[in-house]
Parts: sequence; C-alpha cells; structure tokens
Amino acid sequence: METEVLSLHEDDHLDVADGAMRFSRVRHIPVVSDGEVVGIVSQRDLFRAGISSVLAFRGKAEREWLAKIAIDEVMTAPVFTIGPDQPIRSAVAIMLNKRIGCLPVVEGGKLVGILSESDCLRYLARVLEIEEAKEGLPELPRGM
Repeated sequence: METEVLSLHEDDHLDVADGAMRFSRVRHIPVVSDGEVVGIVSQRDLFRAGISSVLAFRGKAEREWLAKIAIDEVMTAPVFTIGPDQPIRSAVAIMLNKRIGCLPVVEGGKLVGILSESDCLRYLARVLEIEEAKEGLPELPRGM
C-alpha cells in the first residue's frame, strides 16, 4: 500500500489529472471531497475522454481540450475501497471480481492510502522469495 497518495478534487479538470499521472507515473488517482473518496480517475478514463487522439491534437491543443473536461464528468463512482487492516487476500479478491486496478484505502471515512496491482505483485514477489528461501533450509526432525 502506498500511503503518500496523490488525489484530485471533483472540480479539477482532466489536464490536471493527465499531468499528475504523467509526472507521478501512476495510473489511478482518487478523487476526494472533504477528505472522503467520491470517485477515482484512471488512465483508461483519460483515454476515453481523450477524443484529442482521434482529432490528432498535439501538446498544447491536447492540454487545452482536457482542461475543458471536469473530473466529475469522467470519474468512476462509487468507488470500491478497503480498510487498512483488511487482509491482502480480500483486496485481491475485490480487485479480481470487480476487474479494477486499485483500491483506495480508507480509515474513518478518510483516504489513507492506495493499493494497486503493482503493490500486489510486489507482495507476491516477496512471498515467492520467502518460499524459495524456505526450500533451501534443512528440515527439522519431528518431535523437536
């Protein structure tokens, strides 16, 4: 889980989301209002709204186009969330069943983190590393 979470406000525009995603190299940004998660914007949302690619806008023209579209027009809402104490297995099950790439982590109604597919893959890599290390250990005799 990442605890330093970039977030947007529903009054922001897609040019802000696009710039933030490019700069921070993230694919999902929660949308908050008074600290509560009210939606989420993904790269997919940007692509859908980005008719600019069809119109062959470049650079400045694309940013100007995206600046006209408010976040709340394209964000996904309501958002599936998870608590910070819920097991990773529950988070993975939600992400797989709902076919989503991240879960905002909410505690007391406030955004405290975000769990992404990349976080889950890092966790899996660590578990596999531990499993490989265990295979190299000698077995203890029973009854000890």
